[in-house]
Amino acid sequence: MTSTGAPRGSGVAGAGALRGNLPRTALTALAPAVWGTTYVVTTELLPQGHPLFAGLLRALPAGLVALAVARTLPRGAWWGKAAVLGVLNIGLLFPLLFVAAERLPGGVAATLAAASPLMVAVLAVTVLHESPSARRFLWGVVGAVGVGLVVIRPNAGFDAVGVVAGLGGAATMALGVTLTKRWGRPAGVGPTAFAGWQLAAGGLFLLPLTFLAEGAPPAVDLPAVLGYLWLGLVGGLITFVLWFRGVTSLPVTSVAVLALLSPLVAAVLGAAVLGQTLGPVQLVGFGLSLAAIVAGQLPPSRRARDTPPGSGPGSVPPSPSTRATAPGSTSAPASTSTPASTSISKGTPR
Repeated sequence: MTSTGAPRGSGVAGAGALRGNLPRTALTALAPAVWGTTYVVTTELLPQGHPLFAGLLRALPAGLVALAVARTLPRGAWWGKAAVLGVLNIGLLFPLLFVAAERLPGGVAATLAAASPLMVAVLAVTVLHESPSARRFLWGVVGAVGVGLVVIRPNAGFDAVGVVAGLGGAATMALGVTLTKRWGRPAGVGPTAFAGWQLAAGGLFLLPLTFLAEGAPPAVDLPAVLGYLWLGLVGGLITFVLWFRGVTSLPVTSVAVLALLSPLVAAVLGAAVLGQTLGPVQLVGFGLSLAAIVAGQLPPSRRARDTPPGSGPGSVPPSPSTRATAPGSTSAPASTSTPASTSISKGTPR
């Protein structure tokens, strides 16, 4: 009897791909894990009421350092693309995150940010033209619910401005990650230069906005200096290099779900540093979130991989040229850059 299922080797191939991506996935996961320290650093070390200034110091110095190290500038269309990505991933994201962190309890802000993987799942269909996946949506919902169970307390307050900022931050992050995946990284440009472009572009976007909205910089004491250094060098430069290296080389939905690590780390730090407690409900939420993160790294089923968007009953069959693909090969990603935009001598890490 002939089997109609996937070939015997398909599961082994999927497991092999997962193992092959594991080192890069682990490095990429360091970025949202470090971002989870933002809540504690913001509330405990930084002067309050200056979210734009905090975002500026996190972005612009790190971007200039990256550009000095890489000594590579964009060319051609990449000037515009780097500016767009810098505004989305840095210039808008940073102040929105800081506003949410200042105006909302850390748990509420983190839960709103956890909506980003769901938004990426939608954008993967509309922007990257990937096939819709109920699995992505399901695990995205499970992850967001898990984060909510971990970090939202019964007496949590909801400030309207903070809620809008939190959702806005999730949306800009989702769009920035998706466009980064669509455009890719120019050939010959390393992740440090790519991150430096975006950090510098986002910082320059924030520079006039900061002084127009907040006026003179706040007084900065030693704890604030340490906080800004941590957010700029570690939470900015290093993590964004790792993050965009992962975004351009791993499946976009797999990278997006790693962002759930940020609120989980924030909750652990809240328990360790601020004396907050983690009860049975929080532990269940941890389990759900970790399950969503792990599930997000699993390769799609063979049926999902072999079914192109728009196929199914009543769809137009592909032309012979589109079927002439070698067995086991995959199509080139939509982010492939043209030689004219890549013949040069980082994207941000969120």
